[in-house]
Amino acid sequence: MAVVVNKLIPEFEANATGGVKVSNQSHHGQVVVLYFYPKDNTPGCTTEALQFREYFKHFVEEGAVVFGVSRDNMKSHDEFKLKLELPFELIADTEEKMCHMFGVVKNKIMYGKKVKGIERSTFLIGADGQLKQEWRGLKVPGHVEEVLAAVKALKQAA
Repeated sequence: MAVVVNKLIPEFEANATGGVKVSNQSHHGQVVVLYFYPKDNTPGCTTEALQFREYFKHFVEEGAVVFGVSRDNMKSHDEFKLKLELPFELIADTEEKMCHMFGVVKNKIMYGKKVKGIERSTFLIGADGQLKQEWRGLKVPGHVEEVLAAVKALKQAA
């Protein structure tokens, strides 16, 4: 089942760093930012993670929780999180269940070959469990600030 703006997020369950279990119900009552990225330790993904780290306290002040999501395994996530001193957890979607549910798996061309990859995307889930906003195929510069502004606007509308 796919996600749709202004509809409840379908059921899911995933494991994150720090032994955290994340599901469609685990953070009910909180605003959730899920950002999907292609791969740990790559230049664009590192930049994006560092920007979420830089603005993390502002997300917390607005009552939001942030999770990064990729297909990397938990060992890779633990190392990436430690290396970058990330204050938020990373979800290991090794079976691509969340990636498919959120529709971020795309065909890409890398080095002349067609490969399946993750389209950089972010999803804003309201405290009521509904998808409020989505950003797909995004560019990293300025994105985190845009997401934070949407979180603030969502809080003011509540």
